[in-house]
Amino acid sequence: MADEVKIDGQTFHNRLSSLISAWKADRRSNDALFAGVGSFIVLMGKNEDAGTYQKSNAMHYWLLGYEFPATLMIFTPDALWIVTTVKKAKHLEGLKGGKTPLEILVRGKDPEQNAKHFERCLDLIKTSGKKVGVLAKDTSSGPFIEEWKKAYGDISKDVEEVDIAPALSIAALSVKDETELRNMRDSARASTGIMSEFFVEEMSEILDEEKKVTHKQLTDKMDRKLDEPKFFQNLKSKLTSDFDTQQLDWIYGPVVQSGGSYDLKLTAQSDENNLHPGTIIAGLGLRYKSYASMVARTYLVDPNDAQESNYKLLLSVHEAMIKEAREGVAIKDLYNKAMSVIKSSKRPEMEKHFVKSAGGGIGLETRDSVLAINAKNARVLKDGMTLYLSSGFTDIENPKPQDKKSKTYSLVITDTIRIRRDQDPAVFTNGAASDTGSVCFFFKDEEEEPQPKKQTKKDPKVGAVAASNITKTKLRAERTTQVDEGAEARRREHQKELAQKKQQEGLATYSEAVGDENGVTQKKFKKFESYKRDNQFPSKVKDLAIVVDEKASTIVLPIMGRPVPFHIQTVKNASKTDEGDFAYLRINFLSPGQGVGRKDDQPFEDPTAHFVRSLTFRSRDVERIDLIAEQITNLKKNAVRREQEKKELEDVVEQDKLVEVRNRKPSRLDTIFVRPAMDGKRISGEVEIHQNGLRYVDHRGSKIDILFSNVKHLFFQPCTHELIVIIHVHLKNPIMIGKKKAKDVQFYREATDMQFDETGNRKRKHRYGDEEEFEQEQEERRRRAQLDKQFKRFAEEIQTAARDEGWGVDIPFRELGFNGVPNRSNVFMQPTADCLVQLTEPPFTVLTLDEIEVAHLERVQFGLKNFDMVFVFKDFHRPPVHINTIPVESLEPVKEWLDSINIAYSEGPLNLNWSTIMKTIITDPHQFFIDGGWSFLAAESDDEGDSEEEVESAFEMSDSELAVSDESSEDESDFDDDASADEGSASDEVSAGEDWDELEKKAKKKDREGGLDEEDSGKKRKR
Repeated sequence: MADEVKIDGQTFHNRLSSLISAWKADRRSNDALFAGVGSFIVLMGKNEDAGTYQKSNAMHYWLLGYEFPATLMIFTPDALWIVTTVKKAKHLEGLKGGKTPLEILVRGKDPEQNAKHFERCLDLIKTSGKKVGVLAKDTSSGPFIEEWKKAYGDISKDVEEVDIAPALSIAALSVKDETELRNMRDSARASTGIMSEFFVEEMSEILDEEKKVTHKQLTDKMDRKLDEPKFFQNLKSKLTSDFDTQQLDWIYGPVVQSGGSYDLKLTAQSDENNLHPGTIIAGLGLRYKSYASMVARTYLVDPNDAQESNYKLLLSVHEAMIKEAREGVAIKDLYNKAMSVIKSSKRPEMEKHFVKSAGGGIGLETRDSVLAINAKNARVLKDGMTLYLSSGFTDIENPKPQDKKSKTYSLVITDTIRIRRDQDPAVFTNGAASDTGSVCFFFKDEEEEPQPKKQTKKDPKVGAVAASNITKTKLRAERTTQVDEGAEARRREHQKELAQKKQQEGLATYSEAVGDENGVTQKKFKKFESYKRDNQFPSKVKDLAIVVDEKASTIVLPIMGRPVPFHIQTVKNASKTDEGDFAYLRINFLSPGQGVGRKDDQPFEDPTAHFVRSLTFRSRDVERIDLIAEQITNLKKNAVRREQEKKELEDVVEQDKLVEVRNRKPSRLDTIFVRPAMDGKRISGEVEIHQNGLRYVDHRGSKIDILFSNVKHLFFQPCTHELIVIIHVHLKNPIMIGKKKAKDVQFYREATDMQFDETGNRKRKHRYGDEEEFEQEQEERRRRAQLDKQFKRFAEEIQTAARDEGWGVDIPFRELGFNGVPNRSNVFMQPTADCLVQLTEPPFTVLTLDEIEVAHLERVQFGLKNFDMVFVFKDFHRPPVHINTIPVESLEPVKEWLDSINIAYSEGPLNLNWSTIMKTIITDPHQFFIDGGWSFLAAESDDEGDSEEEVESAFEMSDSELAVSDESSEDESDFDDDASADEGSASDEVSAGEDWDELEKKAKKKDREGGLDEEDSGKKRKR
């Protein structure tokens, strides 16, 4: 073992020099830290397996990286003296020659020589000054210690002893360097891994299956995890590549407490009582390469409202303390901040239950009392210090205890943090969630008794059955579209505020008249170069013939006896015509002024320049002219195609290389399909999580790499009400998949098991009908739940691996969804926390809410069953997105959703020409906002309302007309037996007393006079 000891000489000298420099600086000031000592002693006795490190142990590890038992260190401002054995001295010899001199006195078997070494040390202490620093609270034993105490007793009356422990904490141990912080991070990740990925799962299983397991048995299982290297290799919070489980050791616990008996001290131990489903406190601390971390969590099983509110208060106190902890803040301010949060809360009486000490320093020592977090410690925090914060309430009375063991309970949250300069501290143990949703478990929801319904006052005029069936409208289709007037008024006020805010932001953003003329970016005159030198011309140009050079994308034309090259991009088209014995080739060139509007993409650069619009060549060789025309046409097609491909792929980025996981197997999800499919074929594969991205590999070996730095959004969509379960990645920049670019990559698996036998099996012999169908439905629900859990866990692993990128897993809110047509088909749109998405049917839709400027609802008018929604983006050059044919039943929920996420919206009865609107805005955004900005959308809807009122007023009737119409309607509605007689009398009055026979005679007389009778009779004879 001795041969394996390797002391880092550079670290030793750097840390020793920093300690001596801090000591000398303190002596030059007012000796506030070291109290004016001339020397100090660090004494180590025999090696004892203690639960915690003392200051002497910490100093050995800090300087040497190892414990050297039976060793004496005497520090002076000028040198370090070490008295140790022969074997240890061999390892220390290599440290000589540094900035601070090192003197080594080797002890042997000669007592007289050993006594002389101690006498030399005592002389050194005397000459250094009357004050000597000692570690008063350290306790060591052994022959070496006894021998030193005997020698030191001779001068103890001549010197003044000063406890040097606080000075060593501040000057040496409290501020960590990068190596120390890395070890603490690994220690913290190992601690949170055991807490969140083993204990929580084990506890949930015990409670769910109602097993009888004692606290001691559970902590023994946690203890054995240190002997399982594979467990730490598969943790979600990734450890460093060279992590060595052999250097892990317990410094606190593990401790599990429940059932009303709680001890929040570091000396607490697990007892033999069974785990009780109520308030469960779990705490543990690990040391890695001598550096410690600590984490503790409280888990609430079926908590009542009081317990939940107390935990929320504790969580807010804990978060306030963490936020307060930064460089330059006194430690007592952390504790005072916690007390102020409690006093200003709705439960100030909880102040008496708050712990007296809320943590302390941590690192080489489990608890450094010099940095104890209490109301009196005035020491100032520095960048690089590490603390453990332990917020807790003790002995709280439960107003509604679930059983006898739940009458009193305690709450605690412990985290290990690192102080930073000008920013919030880094929480090393944030891998163990402490939010309410993660620590509260509910197992008795189905057994709860339904709460009695509040009795409503009944209308005595309405029957019992009819009272519950009264609705505001008679038609069912209209009930879902009724407007809540209170909600509408609230939204209207909020929308006014948002509109004003948008107007102010627009004026501030476009404070000057900046824009594009004609609403488009000004194009520059394109110049092309075919050849740089004359010797690059094709050899055929010597014949002064037309040459099509496909390699240079150029046409060489003979003009005035010289070959003149024209790049194919300057050619518009070429045509060939025949006239007699000659064939004519006409070549048209692109030049400014030919097109109108958007087609004119050739700007004038020099107004005085002249342009050749076309050239015509005549030849008797008709076949050659045909060949040249075909070559020019094909060359032009190829050039246009290359230009389009280049334009299409201009936003495709070249990703960095994927850094694969080498020292272990990467987390993977198998039997996965990808969209868009590679080469258009649907082949399954697996997704792997690597160090800086994802890799999808199908069974043919084809790969798709997605880097975390290129991911904009990550979505998980469960298979509830869907046929597939999805992990969807929306990218910042497109990537190439096969020969096509893609900005959305989706990994999915079908929720239905196609291989499941539903036609018949052995069970059919004994079970028939509904029983088997019910069993199949149960199995289907179980498969879907398992699939959702598997995909969600994998998505969370992706989030953990990319924790430095600032994005997380987003899940669609199906209850807020609505149908619409964003592309060609009617799909179900679903909002998420950050986006509006449609992930089920390609082409996918992902709209980032933060990028939206305003929303406008079109075709909102009475009588229409659908309306449209348009999103305008903050980047005005980006075309607006339309979602059409949304059912009018979704109008109110859509408005409520838009208002809740602070998106300003307006509505109107017509579809607007958004290309013209955006062109006007881009031309001069500053003037657009001066003229009122987006207020024209609201004004347009108001104008429509006014016009409707005017139309309605044009058909208003006077009171007298209304009375006449009412009388006439009443007369017409009297359907009695004399109605036909009344009609007859009315007609008699109009016909002046003539009956039907007289009228028929008159009609025949008129027919004879007009010759109609003869014609009719003639027709009859012909028949």
